[in-house]
Amino acid sequence: MTVPSVPSASDTAVPGHAAENTSSPPDLSAKLPRLIPRRRNGPTSQHSESAPPPPTPPLSAPPSLDNWTYVHPSRRILSPADLELFLKSETYTLVTSFIFTLSDSIHDRAISSVKESEITPVVRTILSILSSAEDILHKCPPKDTGSRFGNPVFRDFVDEISAALPEWHKRLGLDNGAQVEEVSTYLLHSFGNKTRIDYGSGHELNFFLWLLCLNRLSLLPPDTFPQLVLVILPAYLKLIRSVQMAYYLEPAGSHGVWGLDDYQFLPFLFGASQLLHHPYITPKAIHNTLTLEEFGHDFLYLNQVAFVNSVKNVDGLRWHSPMLDDISSAKSWSKIEAGMRKMFIKEILNKLPVMQHFLFGSLIPAVEGMSREEDYGLNSEEEEAEGGEVKVWTDDDGKRHVHASTGWGDCCGIRVPSTVGANEEMRKKMGLGGLRRVPFD
Repeated sequence: MTVPSVPSASDTAVPGHAAENTSSPPDLSAKLPRLIPRRRNGPTSQHSESAPPPPTPPLSAPPSLDNWTYVHPSRRILSPADLELFLKSETYTLVTSFIFTLSDSIHDRAISSVKESEITPVVRTILSILSSAEDILHKCPPKDTGSRFGNPVFRDFVDEISAALPEWHKRLGLDNGAQVEEVSTYLLHSFGNKTRIDYGSGHELNFFLWLLCLNRLSLLPPDTFPQLVLVILPAYLKLIRSVQMAYYLEPAGSHGVWGLDDYQFLPFLFGASQLLHHPYITPKAIHNTLTLEEFGHDFLYLNQVAFVNSVKNVDGLRWHSPMLDDISSAKSWSKIEAGMRKMFIKEILNKLPVMQHFLFGSLIPAVEGMSREEDYGLNSEEEEAEGGEVKVWTDDDGKRHVHASTGWGDCCGIRVPSTVGANEEMRKKMGLGGLRRVPFD
């Protein structure tokens, strides 16, 4: 059998051309398409990074409470139409103004800048309430279930918190039953959901809605605002981290690693405001362990990054928190602070799955025309089943429909285990320190 030979260059020469010319490469310059630089979206694009951050609306004065009727807070955003009503309402402006005014009040201020003598009696009382909540945490130790998912003793903890609320608010000088019931509901919901045993940025927001209610009652005037962020928030974070780690609270959402943090958001907004013009701590400094250790006690952003690092079983923001890693490449803290403002509006106040858990009372009022839980036979927020998302819509025949889902729509109803739970269970099985795995690049 004869094996065919590979044709040589002379064998494949084009007729009419000399064979020796075939050794030089052909000139294809006229045939190749021109390389045109890719243009970035112009400033008119809705995704443009150059779009200005949302401004801080003026904070309205507290209302006159003469003959005021208090209301037990409930969910009123049950459909996209309800959310649209909220986004055009005075309540939306009130919430945005309160959060952004708090952020503005701590520009370039470290936690240690608040002197002990400056702390007001009401702020001290709030600190005592958080300390009492920590005492309840110690009274309700979690059961060793061996599971990474939520610990059922959390429900006992929430029941104890609920029972203590009237006495706590009496310390603040609030003894009107209806008033305490409305205001204390926000504090109760700031610890997480009792039924689902989860916690997320919506619960964190409830804590600040509680502070907003106290502001509406004229207990927290604007001159206390720096203390709310630099004194009260660190104490709340310390407490809620202990709660998360004790009861393995599941993240109230499924984005997990692709978000800023499994649980918190506002420490990043307020923390960027603190560092706005810092002379030497740059955004890239969050990758420096020594910087986190030395300055974390004074700056919320650094402290939260350090905590995130401590509960992950993989070393490096690049692996466990890629969004934080990406943000660290920003040129300045002002750019990060502007981005956090945009994220607060877009990812919290404009997101139906988050805002479906937002509670409206009389001090933080709903808009006329919003849906009501009782109109459709829905359970209250405290009793909502796993997942907790509700869809309300009207079909073409004018019939109203209510659908309560049984899991997060964007992860097929699969429960998301607690990061701190997974880490703590690993520590129990493998000893303190655990395994810090680094995945393949």
